Amino acid sequence: QVTLGESGGGLVQAGGSLRLSCVASGFTFRLYGMGWFRQAPGKEREFVASISRSGNGSKYSDSVRGRFTISRDNAKNTVWLQMNSLKPEDTAVYYCSASRKGYIYVPDFNYWGQGTQVTVSS
Repeated sequence: QVTLGESGGGLVQAGGSLRLSCVASGFTFRLYGMGWFRQAPGKEREFVASISRSGNGSKYSDSVRGRFTISRDNAKNTVWLQMNSLKPEDTAVYYCSASRKGYIYVPDFNYWGQGTQVTVSS
């Protein structure tokens, strides 16, 4: 079955950096668009970033564009989210997600990991 395992979360001060990793198994990774989403306490889950099957295309939310970078390695079945210049409002549980239909249309993401907590202190 599809398994997505996130890691790399933690506590960081504002202005710092973290790199999240997601290792995938149970499906042909290179055929799936991959994405990162987040959910803060009391809020709905929101889109953060996504990347195409080949890695040549990416998409970001306005709130993270210019600070976060998504990347992938199809040989390692892994997708990363490099997060720089972190802000307290980036505090959330971050989820890795996969979509067989690509990376553009957010509702197409239908496989989810368990999430990793990111906390940014001010």
